[in-house]
Amino acid sequence: MASITIRKLDDSVKAKLRIRAAKHGRSMEEEAREILTKGLKEKPQTGLDLYTAIRRHIEPLGGVELELPPRRPIRRPPLFR
Repeated sequence: MASITIRKLDDSVKAKLRIRAAKHGRSMEEEAREILTKGLKEKPQTGLDLYTAIRRHIEPLGGVELELPPRRPIRRPPLFR
């Protein structure tokens, strides 16, 4: 089994971990292991999930038809003197 040391941990985070561990009847070390194990088992989300979520909210509102301006000849570049 491997070991890690976490430095520069906020005092408030440590206090919350201590309280959470006490609620579950575990040591802080055991609680941290449980949090890490559960957190790393979750499947990471991809950008496709975000696209689907946004599309689900926006699609019922309908589309927007934009009028495209007519094409014009390319303008001459400015002269910097």
